[in-house]
Amino acid sequence: MQRRRFTGWAAFGLVGVMGLGASGCGAGPGGGDVTLKVVAADYGDPGKPSSSQHYWDEAVERFEKENDGIRVDVTVLSWNDVEGEVADMVKAGEAPDIAQVGGYADYAAEGRLYSVSELLSIPTHANLVPALARAGEVGRTQYGLPFASSTRVLFYNKKLFADAGLDPEKPPQTWKQLQKAAQALDAAGVKHPYGLPLGREEAQGESMMWMLGGGAGITDQVGTYTLDAPENVATFTWLRDELVGKGLTGPGAPADLDRKDVFEAFGRGEVGMLNGHPTLVEPAQKAKIDYGTAPLPGRSEPAGSTMGVADWIMGFKENGHRKEIGAFLDFLFQDEQHYEFMDRYGLIPVTMSASDKMLADSRNKELRPFLRALGEAEFYPLNKVSWPDVSQEIRKRVGGAVAEGGDPAAVLDGLQRGAEEREAAAREASE
Repeated sequence: MQRRRFTGWAAFGLVGVMGLGASGCGAGPGGGDVTLKVVAADYGDPGKPSSSQHYWDEAVERFEKENDGIRVDVTVLSWNDVEGEVADMVKAGEAPDIAQVGGYADYAAEGRLYSVSELLSIPTHANLVPALARAGEVGRTQYGLPFASSTRVLFYNKKLFADAGLDPEKPPQTWKQLQKAAQALDAAGVKHPYGLPLGREEAQGESMMWMLGGGAGITDQVGTYTLDAPENVATFTWLRDELVGKGLTGPGAPADLDRKDVFEAFGRGEVGMLNGHPTLVEPAQKAKIDYGTAPLPGRSEPAGSTMGVADWIMGFKENGHRKEIGAFLDFLFQDEQHYEFMDRYGLIPVTMSASDKMLADSRNKELRPFLRALGEAEFYPLNKVSWPDVSQEIRKRVGGAVAEGGDPAAVLDGLQRGAEEREAAAREASE
């Protein structure tokens, strides 16, 4: 995307104009004028009307009118640059007051961040979707504040289903059903009966979704890496033998297929089924693809959970602007502000009240399956400092598990040993 363009919770009735006095632990002017430096990622096209800079400029103007004595300077950078720029600023001793990026754990482990409870008012904090709030915790303290989210569902091309003699209103619920559908699509000449992107762009995401459908995951309930779990070995063995090995994923090796490429192929009508997130909706509609969505299939029943992804916003301690940071974050998570950004970029809200609003908004009916999946979603182990390195290794190596002659047990065992080594090194560095 650019990285990401990629329930029924009861509203808390919390939203109003939250000025400085509304932010319990983090509100109130610090005395005199303060300028907050904010660095944020661009969810649109930098320099074009879709750029997130326009949203931030409008939000800052409204905030500054309501909060005398606080100025906000926002720099919006592409996803290719923003995380490196923030890292360089921190290393140089010039951390921004607020950064909106893809992860938080390394900064939290170094003691650089305010906890979320130090920044947000109690009503705003309580309004966060619980699964997302938990995903922002390190050692049971929340440091990462979810900014935007998405979940994954199965997309399928209804026209291709019908042309292959399949019922377009009955998507597969199990792996066996998925295989049978893929066989029918293959027989009908569909280029990619199932799009399996295990290339370096996001192999860790596709892998995690299949692991969840197989009854395991990247980590267990207490956060220990379980890449080589027997269930995961069985999952990749099934993929190798029953999907890839039978020619049901299309030309080329899954290890060479990136998510971006398979999404574009779906828009050309060349993919029967794939796992996708909300950013696939708009291009599919523009391409006039008659598509459907369904929960991720599992080994013997629909998967009990799906993968969730979140981007994060955090407050740095370096400049001592806790109260002002808290005031601005409280403002950003008012329904009016938060919903405007999510609606503009086709993302899933991270607050319960804004999620309820989106569920009721007929303009966003295509996003309802993703919203409903959020409450049970599983997230990458972003609270682990080791995760970026582990994720990179998964991207490089996991595609080999499903290649002809590939050894899923050996590949996953190697990934597990590497993950354990990186986790041990991260713990040692923090002591």
